Amino acid sequence: MINIRQAIYRFVMILKSRRMTPRPADINFPADSIFNIEIKSIDGLPVTIAQFKGKKILIVNVASECGYTPQYKELQQLYKEQIENLVVLGFPSNDFGKQEPGSNTEIKLFCERRYHVTFPMFEKSHVTGKNKNALYRWLTDAKLNGWNNKEPEWNFCKYLVDENGMLICLYSETVDPFDEDIIRLVKKN
Repeated sequence: MINIRQAIYRFVMILKSRRMTPRPADINFPADSIFNIEIKSIDGLPVTIAQFKGKKILIVNVASECGYTPQYKELQQLYKEQIENLVVLGFPSNDFGKQEPGSNTEIKLFCERRYHVTFPMFEKSHVTGKNKNALYRWLTDAKLNGWNNKEPEWNFCKYLVDENGMLICLYSETVDPFDEDIIRLVKKN
């Protein structure tokens, strides 16, 4: 029989093993450029990912009623501190635990009032399954991005794309936006 200490150790090891998935070193540029993707802002306006070319892009699926929702504060702080090198893109989704029930207007007001979010937010959409938005199709299809097939496993998963449109890392929801690996990669030229 497993005691509590062993169970906690196994749980921690599982969490650590799924914290981060880096891009394999021998991968070439993806077959299809992320910069060709057009999506809608939270206000319903078309946005082409190409406008963020030249900066690292941290793409996060967000939710207003999640235990990880306080990460909005750190995401906003990271965005402000690294604005020359990084853009944070927030994608509200109700895919996990129905933790984003609000409309685009409600989500926008929540983010602005509660966390003073100024980084780009996009319309509420699916980030998993057959109806996921175009950006998440690219992020989770190795034929498009060059190496990754993993979908987000919960709210606040983070995908980091470099200045040239190469997906370089996937971080689980447990990874803080100020994780030393994220900061190192954001500052790396």
